[in-house]
Amino acid sequence: MTVLTQIDRALMALIAAVLAASVVIYFVNPTYFWATFAAEDKLVEYGTAFFLLVSSMVLLANARHLSGRGLRLAAVMTLLYALMFFLAAGEEVSWGQRIFGWESGEFFQENNKQFETNFHNLIVGDVHLTKTLFGPILTACILAYLLVLPLLYTRSPRIAALADRLAVPVPWLRHGLIAVAASIIIALIDVERKWEVYELVFSLLTVSIFLLPQNRDKVA
Repeated sequence: MTVLTQIDRALMALIAAVLAASVVIYFVNPTYFWATFAAEDKLVEYGTAFFLLVSSMVLLANARHLSGRGLRLAAVMTLLYALMFFLAAGEEVSWGQRIFGWESGEFFQENNKQFETNFHNLIVGDVHLTKTLFGPILTACILAYLLVLPLLYTRSPRIAALADRLAVPVPWLRHGLIAVAASIIIALIDVERKWEVYELVFSLLTVSIFLLPQNRDKVA
């Protein structure tokens, strides 16, 4: 068993533990769930930011390997993906604003729902980005990536060639099944801030995918 396989199994075990803990806490103490477990600046949120950052670092390492192999387009695309996950990690904790205690600038004070330095809580006109672009649209894209792409990759040579050319790490079917199971579990939990747990599960899944995707020989 390789080191990467051991890490991947540990990630799967951690996802199972997170979901199990969420269910237990929900039944035992729902108030603790939203007030402490999944609250801002607590375990779940910091865990999500940490593993999003780890995902970014894995992608950076992949980009370096691709560049060393002379695959410039793949390296550039992978750097772009790494930047996206770095930005997501920063957004998750409002770029450390509450950690370091600095105040938002005038723009965010006027346009951010929570008056914080992040973009996903911006209100543009009457549109709240969390409920539109960063809500159902992003969720649909994530589920398509986790569920549809793994199936198309093995059935459509054109899709496979495009994914490989753009250095898109392709999930395994198990990643999609875990996402479905997590979606069902979280949907059945009737408590505030439950979707923060879903974000943590997703961040763990991305680390697993980027370490050992179906097309690892093409993207790492």
